[in-house]
Amino acid sequence: MDNKFFVSTGEVSGDLHLSYIVKSISKLDPKCKFFGVAGKHSGEAGVNIIQNIDDLAIMGFVEVVKKYSFLKRKAREYVDFIKKEHIEKVILVDYGGFNLKFMELLKKEAPRVKIYYYIPPKLWVWGEKRIEKLKLADHIIVIFPWEVEFYKKYEVNAVYYGNPFYEKYHYQERTGDCVLLLPGSRKQEVESIFPIMEKYMEISPEKKFILKLSNRDHLKWIKGDLKRHKNLKVELEGSLKNCVKKSEVAVATSGTVTLELALMGIPTVVVYKTSILNELIARLFIKFTYVSLPNLVLGREVFPELLQRECNPKEIKLAVNRILDNKEKVNNEIQKVRDALPGKNILDKYGEFILRGHEDGKI
Repeated sequence: MDNKFFVSTGEVSGDLHLSYIVKSISKLDPKCKFFGVAGKHSGEAGVNIIQNIDDLAIMGFVEVVKKYSFLKRKAREYVDFIKKEHIEKVILVDYGGFNLKFMELLKKEAPRVKIYYYIPPKLWVWGEKRIEKLKLADHIIVIFPWEVEFYKKYEVNAVYYGNPFYEKYHYQERTGDCVLLLPGSRKQEVESIFPIMEKYMEISPEKKFILKLSNRDHLKWIKGDLKRHKNLKVELEGSLKNCVKKSEVAVATSGTVTLELALMGIPTVVVYKTSILNELIARLFIKFTYVSLPNLVLGREVFPELLQRECNPKEIKLAVNRILDNKEKVNNEIQKVRDALPGKNILDKYGEFILRGHEDGKI
């Protein structure tokens, strides 16, 4: 009998991580079948998509509330699908706002289904109240070393073999002098942050810029004709790696991409801006010193972070110039990020665990 998996993620970064896991499991057992909530990357890896994540891209507390009834209905549909198809294993990836509720419903109605929560919600940022819900997962699989100790406090044995990006992204020799702009992968991010990046370009006519979008369709989220910027090249088809090679520094919306950039060795200014209401709610619930992954890895500033009011053209220009004036110091810190995330055959081990792992968390 073929192994059937249901998968659920909700954003481009989670979809990328999910695609790696799907490829790893499929390599070990080509007869495995995957169904679920995913995007382009996982679809290409072999997932039969029953819900595309493009319909689920939600940023901020207010947006989640607006889509609550829609997400509740979807969770019901997915549970019915799992029961109808006799699926015995579910892989959840990130997207805690939805996946925790989905897992709660699934465990109530189909308790025999094994749930593997790969990249669980960052409770060490969001607060620890949701730990009891997370414990409903049969296995929690993490990709940062400090998470193992965090979960031990709650008598949870988290599985950790290393960060998959450690083997996916390597140091890139950079010969170009461009500023790489990465405004994010969600509509709200691009619409909020790209206009700020655009103004930064306008006050920096002496520099050359590369705008990297993860999808050609994202161009429709940008107002105006980009051709009016003579110092800008728009990159849609090329890889992030090639964009890095042509650049000396990056400006990126906070997210998974900041870790990818660190592992490729390019200094980055991290930016983020959301609505005032979302900011106020976040301050009530979120416990954080830093938001970007490279800074969280080392527990100190590797990349400068410009959030909310500080996310403006003038501050971006100052931060970029400070990085370029202190290249050696910044590059040394970036190398320490890689040194903190070692591992070997990381994805093969995660795939093996999900496919054949034992109950005690050991293979």
